[in-house]
Amino acid sequence: MQKPKGYDDAQASGEFTPVELGGHYCVVKQVAERQSSNGKDMIVVLIDFAKPDAQDGYFSRLYENDSRPQDEKKWPFVGTKYIMVNDFEDSSKTSRQFKTFCTCIEKSNNYEIKWGGNNWAQQFKGKKIGAVYGEEENEYDGKTFMRRVLKWFCNVDAVKDARVPEPKYLKTVQRANTAASNNTDFINLPETSEEEIPF
Repeated sequence: MQKPKGYDDAQASGEFTPVELGGHYCVVKQVAERQSSNGKDMIVVLIDFAKPDAQDGYFSRLYENDSRPQDEKKWPFVGTKYIMVNDFEDSSKTSRQFKTFCTCIEKSNNYEIKWGGNNWAQQFKGKKIGAVYGEEENEYDGKTFMRRVLKWFCNVDAVKDARVPEPKYLKTVQRANTAASNNTDFINLPETSEEEIPF
């Protein structure tokens, strides 16, 4: 057999290093204004870990090592945060997540957000921000697994003292039924298995 194309660049099982839980120093790579599937305003934030973070450049490396053609590459899901602009219960109010993101950008960069204009989202590129990662239980193909996700943003000054969030599990009844029917251990899916928008 001849060596397959891309063999040297392929990652063997067990070589994947997951995102560390807790606080991370980050840089905003892109912010995009979008609408949700039901027409509500939202922003999509792409981040990467940045110095002095222990995993500096983590998502950029995953993106660069993506073997798909350039126009099919996606920014890793775990480095992406979807934020609704308005409160879910009351659309006349700003959502807490959106206000937190904006406040953390302003405090982390000694910056005042400029409102209005067609290029509003461009001002965030390259700005510093903190992010806190935790675990959430998910189900796929009848099996449950824990996935690491961006839980919330914080000021960069709060990163070093950020606590690891408690894991978020599926509903207890659902967990009991799944455990009883499967009676198997958890599976680990690579964090890059869910991807969203092109970078």
